[in-house]
Amino acid sequence: MHVGIVAQRGNDRAADLASRLRETLEAEDVDIWVDESTAEQIDATGVDVDRMTECNLVVSIGGDGTFLFAARGAGSTPILGVNLGEVGFLNAVRPDEAVEEVCSEVATYRETGAIPSRKAPRLVASGDGDWSTHPALNEISVQGAQRGHGQGGEFEIRVGDTTYDAGHADGVLVSTPTGSTAYNLSEDGPLVNPDVDGLVINQMCATDPMPPLVVDLDEDIEIHVSETPYAVVSSDATRRQVAVPETVSVSLTPEPARIAGPSADFYKALEKLD
Repeated sequence: MHVGIVAQRGNDRAADLASRLRETLEAEDVDIWVDESTAEQIDATGVDVDRMTECNLVVSIGGDGTFLFAARGAGSTPILGVNLGEVGFLNAVRPDEAVEEVCSEVATYRETGAIPSRKAPRLVASGDGDWSTHPALNEISVQGAQRGHGQGGEFEIRVGDTTYDAGHADGVLVSTPTGSTAYNLSEDGPLVNPDVDGLVINQMCATDPMPPLVVDLDEDIEIHVSETPYAVVSSDATRRQVAVPETVSVSLTPEPARIAGPSADFYKALEKLD
């Protein structure tokens, strides 16, 4: 069995827990991979995070940002999140429970050949220039070259065969339910329970905005951007610059992310947003 470990960069608590997990699991004849950043912290040999998809389980130690980084490389491999952050919508395991919880998942895999997990939708953006982004667990954003007064660009949002809105804005966000508590929330978008099968379309500082819109998960969404020197398309924390005019298509990936371990209490976690 292969278990991957991704610890929050520059966090001594995360590094110490990663080292303890590694020692415990290796004593149980489990092959351990750590990403390159974690390897530097615990004096181990690291692998590129994109290879975590070859593991049977990936353990993320840190906050939601670390989880998103781990998810980028894990593909459809189940990810178990250990919460060292403040809110922890994706990380439901406490540090003092981590070793026991991971060992329990390992035992389950050895008994059944699988790790129980729940699905979380991911999004991908693509364009006319034959490009596409990394899968996003939280959101895809399409922005003008700069934000602020007199900046941004012209955006037309199409849902299916219908134009939802067109006009000037800093950008447009398409968020999963998982990501509704992230960038979407900072742009005054709605909170969405993770069990809801929908996507949020939210304009960013539009001149004449429409309210945020929730659509079906499998809806075809297109964002046409123009009247800006270039556009910036972001997939969670990764960004790419694209020439304009451009039509950006946003859709579900064929494979969702898979989250292992106990579920976080969504409404309890919301209390920490105050």
